[in-house]
Amino acid sequence: MKNKTKPNEKIRISIFIGFSYYTNKYFVMIGFVTQKDELTLAEVSFMGKEINMSSGVNSTGQTYALDMQKVSKRFPGTLAVDKVDFRVKKGEVHALMGENGAGKSTLMKMLNGLFNDYTGDIYINGEKKLLHSPTMAKEAGIGMVYQELSLARRISIYENLLVGRLPKKGIFVDKKKAIEESKKLLARVGLDYIDPTMDVSEISQCEAQLVEIAKTLGFNPSIIVMDEPTSALSSDEVERLYKIIRQLKAEGLAVVYISHHLAEIFEIADNVTVMRDGKLVGSCAVADTNPDKLVEMMVGTPVKNFYENHKSMVQDEVVLKVEDYTHWGFFHHVNFELHKGEVLAICGLAGAGRTEIARALIGVDKADGGKVYIHGKETHFRNFGEAIAGGLGYLTEDRKVVGLALNQTVGDNVTSCIIDRNSNGIFYNQKKLNGLIDEKINEMSVYPADRDRLVNSFSGGNQQKVLMAKWLAAGVDILILDEPTRGVDVNAKQVIHNVVKDYVSKGNSVILLSSDLPEVVGLADRAVILREGHTIGMIRKKDMTENSILIAANGEGEFVSCQK
Repeated sequence: MKNKTKPNEKIRISIFIGFSYYTNKYFVMIGFVTQKDELTLAEVSFMGKEINMSSGVNSTGQTYALDMQKVSKRFPGTLAVDKVDFRVKKGEVHALMGENGAGKSTLMKMLNGLFNDYTGDIYINGEKKLLHSPTMAKEAGIGMVYQELSLARRISIYENLLVGRLPKKGIFVDKKKAIEESKKLLARVGLDYIDPTMDVSEISQCEAQLVEIAKTLGFNPSIIVMDEPTSALSSDEVERLYKIIRQLKAEGLAVVYISHHLAEIFEIADNVTVMRDGKLVGSCAVADTNPDKLVEMMVGTPVKNFYENHKSMVQDEVVLKVEDYTHWGFFHHVNFELHKGEVLAICGLAGAGRTEIARALIGVDKADGGKVYIHGKETHFRNFGEAIAGGLGYLTEDRKVVGLALNQTVGDNVTSCIIDRNSNGIFYNQKKLNGLIDEKINEMSVYPADRDRLVNSFSGGNQQKVLMAKWLAAGVDILILDEPTRGVDVNAKQVIHNVVKDYVSKGNSVILLSSDLPEVVGLADRAVILREGHTIGMIRKKDMTENSILIAANGEGEFVSCQK
């Protein structure tokens, strides 16, 4: 009588044969496992090393909320992400850092299902998932909150919150139920005081950011990714966002937090992962590192102090003077002077009117009263073109919509303000233009330095460098910089700061509008303080600190009054 193979032995043999088929060159090293009843595939020893084949589980047996293993993504001519491991635990805030172009966005786009050709494995709560579309990612429990909000400003909050899933009563929207569901979502992010029937355009930027988070939470994610969530928020609003993030963490959500601001990482994150040039540099607990170490991990070398040896270039000559400048509803009776070679910061809380003043100065918005003098001559620009011709430029905080033509080349963008100056009415001097383009993009360290490359193929930091190169090429002698380093990495920030210093050293002048107080303190020669749309005073360089600016902007304490 033939010996019968036991059922459990059949299983073991079939597993082994399959395994040996795919790894036949290691056949001898693996050996047979048919007689080892206690041996499991999760415990196979390979060349003396223990292999945990139960993926998505850490050394303590805890399942990771997110486990990306050896994931890669290649674009034509570029390996954007190269075999990166990225793991996040439940109830953890995990920071993801790196220079612009390091691969962070590509990694997160893979997670969000925007690429169907990535390689490697992704495990969500211990289960391997194929994330080949945003729908698949959403169904897997991935929620994304991008830097550029996806809300439609001219429709109601509840319609934004429940887009694509509005409750129905027959063929019509069940408005009552939609409002009830929206109130629950808003309460989760501390917006229980908001009327869901209001348009998004009626609420603040911070509230819109929280609505975006509430919208994402409506899909019940287990993992939420926040990309530069504080980029448009004031310090008070940032603290409000932190409170929400800590609540989500307490609820057991895994939070991936992308930011270039080191202070934020040390305030809100538990662990941090750093990428550089598409590769994983390392991961560690935030408590085990410091800002200098993180910067060195990001750029590969220590970065010098941004403001080292910053020498004032201010001259007596007044190049721009504003008197009782007024645009009712935005700012009123604003007064300040800008000197040759000066970096003048205009500071104030959100809604103080900084950007609105800039828009009026360049002729985009019409002022209701007051006078503007440029080089001693009263001037009122009717449009932006007249302002540029008059020597006044404006680097907008919104590079993607207003500042750059993303579907055009670097060269087209850099020369967009001066193209007419380099023609005889019929032909352009292309050789001269190319020389200027190359000069400015090299000055700004744009990478790759390719004048024919489309701007939308660059990282955010390199796009900002292109925008700055555009204004260097424009040849204006007064430049308004509105949040010039928002959303850029530390290396790009240093490049921009150095260019600003060089710009004013040549006798040009800068008006700086920035929410980055260390940037203001480091770069500015004076700071004009706005509150509720009007100037309340000025702080000299020697008295300028982050605290003195905040105190003045909030209307508390004493500060230096408007004096030369």
